[in-house]
Order: sequence, then C-alpha cells, then structure tokens
Amino acid sequence: MSTTFWTVPTQNLKNLNKHAIIDLIRFTSGGISRVEIARQMGLTRAAVSAIVDDLQRIGLVRETEGTYPSGRRPIVLEINPDLGHVIGIDMGASHVSLILADYSGRQIHEVNAPHNINEGPEPCLERVARLVDRLLSEAGLTIGDISAIGVGVPGPIVQREGMVSGPPIMPGWDRYPIRDHLEKLWGVPVSLNNDAELGAVGEWAYGAGRGERNLAYIKVGTGIGAGLLLDGQIYRGATGCAGEIGHITIDENGPLCTCGNRGCLEAIAGGRAIARKATEAVKMGQRTQLVELMNDGSISVEDVMNAARHGDHLAQRITAEAGMHLGTAIANVVNLFNPSMVVVGGSVGQIGDLLLEPIRLTVQRRSLLVASRNVRITAALLGKYSCAIGAVVAALSISLHHIAD
Repeated sequence: MSTTFWTVPTQNLKNLNKHAIIDLIRFTSGGISRVEIARQMGLTRAAVSAIVDDLQRIGLVRETEGTYPSGRRPIVLEINPDLGHVIGIDMGASHVSLILADYSGRQIHEVNAPHNINEGPEPCLERVARLVDRLLSEAGLTIGDISAIGVGVPGPIVQREGMVSGPPIMPGWDRYPIRDHLEKLWGVPVSLNNDAELGAVGEWAYGAGRGERNLAYIKVGTGIGAGLLLDGQIYRGATGCAGEIGHITIDENGPLCTCGNRGCLEAIAGGRAIARKATEAVKMGQRTQLVELMNDGSISVEDVMNAARHGDHLAQRITAEAGMHLGTAIANVVNLFNPSMVVVGGSVGQIGDLLLEPIRLTVQRRSLLVASRNVRITAALLGKYSCAIGAVVAALSISLHHIAD
C-alpha cells in the first residue's frame, strides 16, 4: 500500500499521467478543475484535457459544479460514483466491520459484528462471507455488483502471497492463503493489508490526516499496531512487519505477551491488559463502579472505557496509565520517524482525551524537542471505521485503475 495506489505502468508517459490524474481527482475534496490539475502536475491544459476526455469517455470521471462562497461556480472533476461498488472489511481480533461504498468512496451501508480471531482462518472467513452476504442483501445487491474487496487483518502481511507471517494475535493463521481463499470464494479481486496500515490510509484519504505526507496511525484495541506513512508512502519494512509498535519492550520483567516476550506495550496497555488490570483491582476490593459489571469473574475493556467516561476514578487511572505507556512508545516513533501527525484510533483509542492527554504529555517529555514541537497528536476522525474505510480505498484502487487500463 502507498498513496500511489496503482502499479506504475511502463507503456508511455500519457498512461502514467492518466493514473496520477485519477488519484488527484479522487483524493481532492470537493473536486478539482482541469486548470488546477495542469498546475499541480506541471502539464499543459491541452495534455490534461486529452487525458480527462478519455476518462470521461469510459465513464470514470464526470464534471460537476464546484462550491465557492460567492460568484460563478467553477466546473470541477470527480470520480463517477454510479460506475460501481466495492467493499471494505476490517477484521479485528474481537470485531469485524464491513462497509459497502460507491466509486466515490461514499459509504452506502455497513455491518458490524463480534468476532474471535482465535477461532482460526476457516471459521473466521466463513463468518466474514456470511456477513458479506448480509451486507449485500440489505443493500439489494449481489456479489456480481462488486468489483473489488479490500480486507484488513491484525498481522504482518506477506504482500505478494496474500497471507500473514508469524502474527502474534492470530493463532493458526500463519501463512494461510487468505487472499486466494477469498478470491476463489467471491470471484472478485481482493486486496489484503495490515489493519493499522489501512487505518493510516483511511485517515490520510478521508480523515484527520488529509494532506499529511508523514503520518503515524496508532491502532489501540485488543492488540496495538502502527501504520506508517512516510514521505507519502506506506512503509512496510523488509518482511512486512514494520509498525509492530505493540511489541516494543516497556518493562523487560513485565507480563507475558502473546508474542512470547515479556513487558511488551501490548501486554501492558492493550485492551486485554486494561481489562486484566481492572479485574485484578476489583478482586482486591478497590472501590469502583466496575464491581457491578463483574461477569464470569472478569471485566471487559469496554466496561473500563465506559466507566472512565462516567467519572470512575479507578477506570480513569488505568486508562491514564495505559496512555503514559503508549506515550513512551509513541515518543520512540516520533524520534525515529519524525511524523508531522500521530492519529490514535482503534476501539480503545476512541475514548478521546482521557487517553490522548497522557499520551501527549509523555511524548512531549520523552521525545526530542525539535520533533515533539512539530508533531500533532489527535484522535481518529473516522473513529472505529478508519481501517474499514482504508480497505475501501484499497479496493477502489484496484477497480479504478483497472478500468483506466
């Protein structure tokens, strides 16, 4: 994944410019004029018009009136939303979200359901397939109306093979052919990516990170991962496991992590760790409204988040501690990669300033002044849908550029 969402064509310069123009149109909010395309790309207006005319001829692009505060409305270009549909799927450790979108990226319908990644690939993918059927049925469509599907999973991706490799929180999934399985099932192209990387793409395309070229998206849920957008490109590393911030060591003698090491960030500040700390505190007799929510001897991370929002001191303290540990790890990211923005998302990240303020204070204290002074730390604008919308972007990249070719 990158913000160049197409394979660089080798045929000719016009074809290269055509794909660049498609992305310029699709990622410019409110549309873009031919004159502005020519200015940004350094092309003549005649060259731009020739390419745009081709795109209009195949129905991929259409003209519409732009919005100006006053005066004559300019004619701008936009992707034709009526040309087709795609699906974006965010398959987390304990949830799955599906979004049906048109070619402009506009959300048409959604489905959310609980999910247990520990069940293994075949039961999980069967559940996802049933949810796709439900999504399409509720929208009055069939799989034949879908041109591509984007899928995000919480593990390191082997991109060429369409599978995960050594995923810490996906037992039984190692090297299972996820993409091939789904393409055979649905008969449409499938894009498989890491969920945090898709979160970075979603926030860059439609969320808090619009226009940023150096962005870190931190997904805080059951697990913790980072999607790194560096100089406008998603950075995966040599084997696809870049951004595994959840396995930075915070306390070398800390609790055992799912990866086998001790004291990882995920084992101290992830969703399971937050729920475990709250459960232990209740069992020790600490005063908290969480006592009333104790089910089967344990408390969920959602219980802790809700209690924190309602002023429970224990829940707020546990959340703040998680924020400080996250801030320590994020300070390392800030020092290493010098992003201009850090976007915090995921199910735990949605709690807002109760988590963000300790993160900001810790990053300010622990990162270099020149780096911390120029980084903005904010909540995900797309909320729990950052990754699913990033998956929509990935699916559209397949569809739009395939049509253009």
